Amino acid sequence: EILGKGTAVIPSDGRVVAPADGLVTMVFDTKHAISMQTDNGAELIIHIGLDTVQLKGQYFDAHVAAGDKVKQGDLLLDFDIDKIKEAGYDVTTPVIICNTPQFPKMECVNGMEVRAGETAIIKL
Repeated sequence: EILGKGTAVIPSDGRVVAPADGLVTMVFDTKHAISMQTDNGAELIIHIGLDTVQLKGQYFDAHVAAGDKVKQGDLLLDFDIDKIKEAGYDVTTPVIICNTPQFPKMECVNGMEVRAGETAIIKL
């Protein structure tokens, strides 16, 4: 929890959609991670896979840029999940709230299947 509290998603396809309405604050040059500030003030980092920065952007595409306003469910990034796995990387995707002290009642829900647009992963 160095960066904050959160959860991890094991993606079933190669798409990352906005978990909430907000503002994209950064898309990493390697497109393997994105940060955003939600309209309720949560500062999120979504990091696709573990050590995937080593791929240097290969297999990742960004559909947004820093400064873009997004709505829950908007496509942020997509990635070739099969190629990333074939390259030997774990696609488990951490979703972290960096400013967790501002949300003392935050609850991370684990062990469930989540579909795009659902708000059940992290309850603030």
